[in-house]
Amino acid sequence: EPKRKTAFGSVGRRIPYRILHVINQDGESLGNMHRAEALKLMDQHDLKLVLLQENVEPPVYKLMTGQQIHEEQLRRAEKKKASPKPGVVQKELSFSSAIARNDLETKTKQIAQWIEKKYHVKVTIRQAK
Repeated sequence: EPKRKTAFGSVGRRIPYRILHVINQDGESLGNMHRAEALKLMDQHDLKLVLLQENVEPPVYKLMTGQQIHEEQLRRAEKKKASPKPGVVQKELSFSSAIARNDLETKTKQIAQWIEKKYHVKVTIRQAK
């Protein structure tokens, strides 16, 4: 079973790596350190450790306040919402400006059905010759 991507947030005291690259809350690198040192630093400054990059050696963690974590979660949610979702179907309909009334009604019904199915609909109207 593939490993699921966890939600962005504090990792608490569960850190599976021995050596970490730590960044402070201002974005400055504190360098590589043992997880015990990172936890001590976290407790001293009353901050939380957040995993930023897991695929590098050593993994990158950042010390953050609860407010910073919340803002980052909101920012990532907005970014995810803005990105196009895979599997979204886009339907395209093109017709002339000289379309007959019954044809227009038929195409309008088709567009309404597509919208009900949550399809993205693109309508192009060409000028009659």
